[in-house]
Amino acid sequence: MTTRTTAAAPPPGASSVRSPALRLPDADGTLRAYRPRREPAPFLRRPTDGVPLVSRTVFAAAHVVADPYADSGPGAPAAVDWDTTLAFRRHLWERGLGVAEAMDTAQRGMGLDWAGAAELIRRSAAEARAEGGSLVCGAGTDQLAPGTRSLAEVRAAYEEQLALVEDTGSRAVLMASRALAGAAGGPEDYLALYGHLLRQADEPVVLHWLGPMFDPELDGYWGSTDLDAATETFLQVVSEHPDKVDGVKVSLLDARREVDLRRRLPRGVRCYTGDDFHYPELIAGDERGFSHALLGVFDPLAPVAAEAVRVLDTGDTEGFRELLDPTVELSRHLFGAPTRFYKTGVVFLAWLAGHQDHFAMVGGLQSARSLPHLARAYELADGLGLFPDPAVAEARMRSLLGVYGVDQ
Repeated sequence: MTTRTTAAAPPPGASSVRSPALRLPDADGTLRAYRPRREPAPFLRRPTDGVPLVSRTVFAAAHVVADPYADSGPGAPAAVDWDTTLAFRRHLWERGLGVAEAMDTAQRGMGLDWAGAAELIRRSAAEARAEGGSLVCGAGTDQLAPGTRSLAEVRAAYEEQLALVEDTGSRAVLMASRALAGAAGGPEDYLALYGHLLRQADEPVVLHWLGPMFDPELDGYWGSTDLDAATETFLQVVSEHPDKVDGVKVSLLDARREVDLRRRLPRGVRCYTGDDFHYPELIAGDERGFSHALLGVFDPLAPVAAEAVRVLDTGDTEGFRELLDPTVELSRHLFGAPTRFYKTGVVFLAWLAGHQDHFAMVGGLQSARSLPHLARAYELADGLGLFPDPAVAEARMRSLLGVYGVDQ
């Protein structure tokens, strides 16, 4: 391998005093020198008080922490470290963010089965009550085994999960369903099934439109692969039940489509951006409105996201963008194709930031991203000052490089 020894230029705002160089691998197999920063960003050094944000409703979709000592693997029931998983939720609440629980960031359908998700919802709901934290929880159909299912089976599965979420006192996010995508014959089946669920919901729910880049099995959701046609069906569901829809979460990575959709929502129905590529501009909004947020990337970005929205609470949109715009490069890297494996980078950064003591994931998903991908994620996060203790992050990065045989 060829090694380049020129250190990467420090990003804006980085400390001028930096650690000895790390040798990080590029995608082409070469190694290059990177000097980590010594100090975290200023927003990490400020005390947190859990005071909610004001100008926007913001949820971070949170990851789960695996039990690294469990004798478990792909296809086995998820083994979760409950204490550390709940401690991470407290970290998010302390920053003033809400928690979106048991969503795809928590590896729903990619390592976390319904039994594990149900236990996660129960435990997080109890923790939210104790801490006074804001919580919404995903309700789907993932208790159904893969294969062709009837619409009646899909409806019953949704009803079971919706009832569990509401029994805990939480608000539900009706997640997009692989089983429904396979069972529905067209838009009319979506209209009928969602209408049934919304009529029986005790409280307004969040409707979740997750694009196929996050889950290929959801291609053609809402009854059409034509996104314009699918949007019309989606909006019809909302317009027919506006009193039962708190908001919609749109995860299509298409900012223009999200803006057009949010302008057509009934009054009082929120748009929660799930666009991990364009979130600063969508949250900032324009003269005709803005998006709230329910984002997986706000799991690793929680401190800077909270700081940015607090600045926005003062009316300082420019200051908000100055804080949040530099994070987009990291987010686009984490959510790069194949997008569904973004969870690996999220958990990796949680390990480097000291929120957990290991880099293991339920279902063995820590293997889903390459070493060059993880190295770049480390570099970008370090440049943003996201690590409370940069020395710990550096030491952990060095240990991972050593496992892969990269001598330092």
